[in-house]
Amino acid sequence: MVLSTRAADARRDFLKLIERPRVDLAPKVEEPSTTNGLKLYHFSFAADARQRVPGFLLKSADSQGRRPVIIALHGTGGSKTDMLRLCRQFVARGFIAVAIDGRYHGERSPLGKGSAEYEAAILRAWHEPGEHSFFYDTVWDVMRLVDYLETRDDVDAKRIGLTGISKGGIETYLAAAMDERIAVAVPCIGVQSFHWALDNDAWQGRIGTIPNVFKAIATESGASNAAVVQKFYDRVAPGIYGEFDGPAMLPLIAPRPLLVINSDSDNHTPLPGVNECIKTARRTYHNAGADAQLAVRIQEHAGHQVKPESEREAIEWFVKWLKP
Repeated sequence: MVLSTRAADARRDFLKLIERPRVDLAPKVEEPSTTNGLKLYHFSFAADARQRVPGFLLKSADSQGRRPVIIALHGTGGSKTDMLRLCRQFVARGFIAVAIDGRYHGERSPLGKGSAEYEAAILRAWHEPGEHSFFYDTVWDVMRLVDYLETRDDVDAKRIGLTGISKGGIETYLAAAMDERIAVAVPCIGVQSFHWALDNDAWQGRIGTIPNVFKAIATESGASNAAVVQKFYDRVAPGIYGEFDGPAMLPLIAPRPLLVINSDSDNHTPLPGVNECIKTARRTYHNAGADAQLAVRIQEHAGHQVKPESEREAIEWFVKWLKP
């Protein structure tokens, strides 16, 4: 698909923001453990000169040849281990499944769990802009993960899917917008318009995922309002309510298959803002002759959660388009 000038500029500008000098991946893969017919490999690779990304790869013990792979991204305060249950379901349907720890989570945190290290990194970025630990840097890690997957002889690099929950859902649509090697995307309870939330005083849910950060910033700023949130975004995730907001980024995934899963009563992702994203995405998919490649599931009477039936729909979406 040929991008419009505006879309091409957004992709170029985002990549310029997150890109680091490409060092050798220097992958390390441990000997697998085998349990209940599944092989679990622990691996790591270099995302840049300072950051190594730990992850696991799960596949059937009798898997042969190159298989499609699905990457699963965890939410705030979680870790790759949280995605193991879902990954088992992917493997049961014929996929290889992969999960990594996001920046300052899991093995990348001294505590090994929770979000204290993540919040500390975000607060550092507020005081000394440079890092983009609030969503953006993990997008770079995902792109480097795809680089690593391309080197493996058991992965079909033409059939890579990506999904994530909450924080991982945001990282999913951002990474899919940036990297066309991601063939299918399913962001869960992550798609949103940060701009809409700021304009409509509905920013509290998303900011509430990093309470200690915002408490410190509000104390320093002497206020707790949309203007302070906007200033925060400008420092730690520039463009997130502008050229890199959901309504701008979702269309960049077209015409690749995209299933959006959100809820009707989720204050992290207010539905009117979600609808703004869907509207621009539908227009782009329609203009590309790809209406069938875009699907939306709005969970009724649901908050910030992924219901079992939505999870099943996500799995079927990957089966439909990646054909394991």
